[in-house]
Amino acid sequence: MGRQSVTIKELAKELGISKSTVSRALRDSPEIGAETKKRVLELARARNYSPNPFALSLLNRRTYSIGVIVPDIANPFFSSVIGGIEDVAYQRGYQVMIYQSHEAYERELSCARHIAARRADGVLISVSSSTRDHEHLKELAENSIPVVFFDRAVDEIQTHKVLVDDYEGSYKATQHLIQEGCRKIAHIGGNTNLTISRSRAQGYKDALITHGLEVRDEWILTGEFRHETGYNAAYQLMALKQRPDAIFAASDRIAIGAHAALRHLGYRMPEEVALMGFSDLAISSLLDPPLSTMVQPTFEMGQQAAELILDLIESKKPPILFETRVLKPELMIRKSSQKKSQLLSGV
Repeated sequence: MGRQSVTIKELAKELGISKSTVSRALRDSPEIGAETKKRVLELARARNYSPNPFALSLLNRRTYSIGVIVPDIANPFFSSVIGGIEDVAYQRGYQVMIYQSHEAYERELSCARHIAARRADGVLISVSSSTRDHEHLKELAENSIPVVFFDRAVDEIQTHKVLVDDYEGSYKATQHLIQEGCRKIAHIGGNTNLTISRSRAQGYKDALITHGLEVRDEWILTGEFRHETGYNAAYQLMALKQRPDAIFAASDRIAIGAHAALRHLGYRMPEEVALMGFSDLAISSLLDPPLSTMVQPTFEMGQQAAELILDLIESKKPPILFETRVLKPELMIRKSSQKKSQLLSGV
């Protein structure tokens, strides 16, 4: 019967060093000195530690694969980002493994551990709306697997991030509705666990305050970034005694649900209720009326995130500073919000 393989934790205890030091030594990290690497490798061989051929090689070999964790592949926003990631990864000789968290912390945790077990060289992630504990992402870093965030980031983890200026985009979206003559503007936001949801809500509120308009609690509803959220919230808003004359939704998915509800209820857009989204999904321009929105540079976000993770993987030294790249969304005005032009045309 063969000897049972030991764990990194057991090796670390015997050597009197941390688990992360052992892990980095096995991966030939430049942060670990030659003498420590030698001690770790010798004990690993003596104790039959061999989780995979790469751990013992000390040749800085890679799997040439990166893991990508997204909340929902069916969301066109994330499929477009993945397209940008694959574009860069393929050119640089890497394969992409795609995982879905389905907005569930447990699924995200399982994805992260599976990626680590398969020894991916790095991870790109947009965190789920239910994730509050980030230890699984810190564990990846401890195992010398770099992490880069895109769209949805974790503030407490120091690494590269590629984000959209959610605050400015929401401010501009709300300001556009004000300029179209709307005075009672509601907001259907995303899950408030997420920074992007809070930033978009703040941009909406500040635009109202700047223009001397009232911020009313009953006009602010939140939920997941799904059609159902927008549909149900629009019904709730239009049942109020003081109904809004415009709705700014924190995503196109939410806005599409609101659009369907307003149609079912018989409201004319934008004459009776103007509607604004955020993302510019392909279907948004095909609605009747077409949806006004904030265009996010999704493909570019994926490209930049991929470049940053591959630079981390291929760098011989840890970075001195981490970058947070903030991409600017652009206003896309369509019929769903053009109150003034509708009035002028007599429609």
